[in-house]
Amino acid sequence: MEEEAVSVGWELMEDEEEEEEEERVWSWGAGTDGQLGTGSANDHHLPQQLPLSPSSAARPISHIACGGAHAIALLQGGRVLTWGRGNCGQLGHGDLLNSLKPKLVEFFKNIVICHVSAGWNHSGFVSDTGCLFTCGDGSFGQLGHGDCQSHSSPIEVLFFNSKHVVQIECGMRHSLTLSKGTSGDSLHGFGSGRRGQLGISTDRKSRSFAVPQAIYGLEDVEIASICANGDHSVALSANGNLYIWGRGFGGASDAYCPQLLPSPLKFSQVAVGWNHALLLTDSGEVFMLGGNHHGMLSNSQQMSHEQQSPLHCTPSTSSHEVCNTPLIPMRVPGLNGKKVLVVAAGAEHSAIVTENGTVMTWGWGEHGQLGLGNTFDQTSPQIVRLTESGPSDDHGPLRVYCGSGFTIAGGPVSSQS
Repeated sequence: MEEEAVSVGWELMEDEEEEEEEERVWSWGAGTDGQLGTGSANDHHLPQQLPLSPSSAARPISHIACGGAHAIALLQGGRVLTWGRGNCGQLGHGDLLNSLKPKLVEFFKNIVICHVSAGWNHSGFVSDTGCLFTCGDGSFGQLGHGDCQSHSSPIEVLFFNSKHVVQIECGMRHSLTLSKGTSGDSLHGFGSGRRGQLGISTDRKSRSFAVPQAIYGLEDVEIASICANGDHSVALSANGNLYIWGRGFGGASDAYCPQLLPSPLKFSQVAVGWNHALLLTDSGEVFMLGGNHHGMLSNSQQMSHEQQSPLHCTPSTSSHEVCNTPLIPMRVPGLNGKKVLVVAAGAEHSAIVTENGTVMTWGWGEHGQLGLGNTFDQTSPQIVRLTESGPSDDHGPLRVYCGSGFTIAGGPVSSQS
């Protein structure tokens, strides 16, 4: 029965008549919960191409979200596949089972999904009508349903009935949402706020909120995207400014409300891990905050400061406190002028895609999540060979996605971060 259940994975759109190219997706790293989607529960130290159906009925992937040990694929047309660890119901299949292969989430059969996110053990889905659905572990209120119950099937978050949600980001035990409306953008946080990651309080009390709470201080800022991982939260403005809150990077104080990172640089993408963040500028350069664990550029001699004064985290409004420790974005070495299109961050590893389609990784490598054929840590970017013939092999533009200890590459470079 299980084989029948997963066999529908990539052959979804029976009414699709146009012939499309075979989808190519690779995964590597920790696989003991099936998060690599290869059909086995083994780690892989080299990229493995997922056994996707060449059927012309399959829709291309538009985005993949990777969590603690599960993954979500959003297909063009709004269908959703999940696989990996399902012990808390995070796969949305109505059970608590792991899935070793991509499996269609039947709940969304008649709902068009346009954004997905995977946290440690919970998942979020946004529909094209601005509705938000969540499932999985709710023990800290991170599902936003007003309680601490877990759910194995997606449930609509009724709090947002009068709002138009465009993005959800799931962290370790918290969630962030971005809503758009005629009155402007609005941010909400729910779940654990122990390190300030909800952005709703200036006190140091360990608190959780099961009902979404408004995040203040950015009312006049147009938000392009949000990002969450571990106990960190980030918002990227439309004009390239970065706002951070939650656990401090690189020894900085925890921030209990959004703080502006002042910099002459303009950022176009941000990816957050458990102890570090990757910042991509609009010119294709990559910088890092934090990163002092498991060889993630931890040797300061292998890093180069941007030629400017140390950047102190300052409040986005006058009522917000200032971080005591300077935050210094460090230029990632070893790229030799290569323009970068995509950045991604796992728990303690990093990945990028250059303009010629080359995937590069560095950081923690214990489970083979760097894709280099070994379990060593790396302190500078290393080229990942997706195929025997080379790192790019004319596969076209790719995105790369990082889970806690695994990595997936595939799908087109798109505007969705």
